[in-house]
Amino acid sequence: MIKEILSLFGSDSLMDRAFKRSYEMLEITHEMFKESKRVLRETDGSDLDYDINDRDSTVNKFQREVRKDVFNHLAISGTDELASGMVLISIVIDLERIGDFTKNIVEIAQNHPGRLVVGDFEEELQKLEKGVEDNFGKTIYCFKNADEKAAFDLLKEYRWMTRRFDDKIDSLMRGEDKEISAAGAVALAIYLRALKRIHSHLRNVTTSVVNPFHRIGFKPKKKKK
Repeated sequence: MIKEILSLFGSDSLMDRAFKRSYEMLEITHEMFKESKRVLRETDGSDLDYDINDRDSTVNKFQREVRKDVFNHLAISGTDELASGMVLISIVIDLERIGDFTKNIVEIAQNHPGRLVVGDFEEELQKLEKGVEDNFGKTIYCFKNADEKAAFDLLKEYRWMTRRFDDKIDSLMRGEDKEISAAGAVALAIYLRALKRIHSHLRNVTTSVVNPFHRIGFKPKKKKK
């Protein structure tokens, strides 16, 4: 669907500007994620290199701009391009939610005593964190370049992550990890939930590259031979 948007509209159109704003939102939320993870997992304090709330305000501002540009474009051009406009509006909703979840991670860091250490689960948590980080970078590439093949590959590559998030959260609720403190277990559960939601919203954005509007957020259908 993204490829259709890029091919339909000129570089000076409202829709093209809305697309570029969406891409900027992806870049900003990526930086927000990296900073929130750093302060929770790599430091004993909660001092940020920049104000996450300011970046989130920028993301929210860009979301409003995309909505306005899409609305104004459709008001002029009519409903023939409605699907393209709805795709962009759907994407910026996901990106705005990613921004909110990065703020949730910062809140964990501000309330948890010291760096979040998770004992025996450290290796697997690092694997999940790396999965989200890699997913971010690859989603940005797929979206910017409207690369359908890369998007299909990306959606397949990280299917394993959702199940692993759920398994560990369930394990924490059952009290199976005796090495982690009560405070650590609560912080880890909230962190895993935030990571899972960021991962899910990124996948929604990736599906917009390969799916029509009504299937954004769902598994792509196999093309008939």
